[in-house]
Amino acid sequence: QVQLVESGGGWVQAGGSLRLPCAASGRPFCRYAMAWFRRAPGKEREFVGGISWSGRETDYAASVKGRFTISRDKAKNTLYLQMNSLKSEDTAVYYCAAAGRSYGPIQDEYPYWGQGTQVTVSS
Repeated sequence: QVQLVESGGGWVQAGGSLRLPCAASGRPFCRYAMAWFRRAPGKEREFVGGISWSGRETDYAASVKGRFTISRDKAKNTLYLQMNSLKSEDTAVYYCAAAGRSYGPIQDEYPYWGQGTQVTVSS
């Protein structure tokens, strides 16, 4: 089992930045590929981006590429989502997820999920 806890959410003005940590506990963090997803009001949960277990490969949704960066600190067992140039359409609940190998957009491949953290971007 892997337990995931997101934090760092809050309110920010459009154009601003926010960093979301996701703390992992349980099985060794370094064995899992990780990803961020989000659910905007009235919409389905969608893929934001993912990172391989090694941290060397990443993948991003087109809507956030160039603005968001995913990283992981193995020593701290923590995944990060750095969000820059935020837009009102980035308003959502953000979830981190862990998988054995995949870091892509297929949600069924992620058996472990956090509870989510709310990000609100005001225009």
